[in-house]
Amino acid sequence: MFKKMGKRTIAGLGSITAAAALAGAAYAHHAFSAEFDADAPVLLKGKVTKVEWVNPHTWIHIDHVDEETGETVAWMVEGGTPNTLLRAGLTRRTLKPGTELVVRGYQSIDRLCAPACKANGRDVTFPNGEKMFVGSSGTGAPDDGANPDR
Repeated sequence: MFKKMGKRTIAGLGSITAAAALAGAAYAHHAFSAEFDADAPVLLKGKVTKVEWVNPHTWIHIDHVDEETGETVAWMVEGGTPNTLLRAGLTRRTLKPGTELVVRGYQSIDRLCAPACKANGRDVTFPNGEKMFVGSSGTGAPDDGANPDR
């Protein structure tokens, strides 16, 4: 079958395949406003239960204890790409399960908390007071001064 295809046909198929792959990546890397609410800031305090180092965003899972009710609520906090966090100094050692964090971010638009509440993280603060930016740039997230590159 391929013997009868010309170079242009093969190049065209390659272009179509590349375009489809890029479209999938563009869809997966959503704009901030498509999923998160800039008018719904959250401040979460709790222990890391798991970190997913996956593209296009990392996910930091924490158990936040609600100060009013005392109830523990699971949160999934979206961060920048794994490479961005690694370059900022965050590693599997610094974000291991059991680490206490304070996370500042923005809640998801849908406010659903199943299987966990979701937020887009802006920064995390460690028990020693060290604060690190974990957000993603250029996605339409509010410019609140948390990103040192802006």
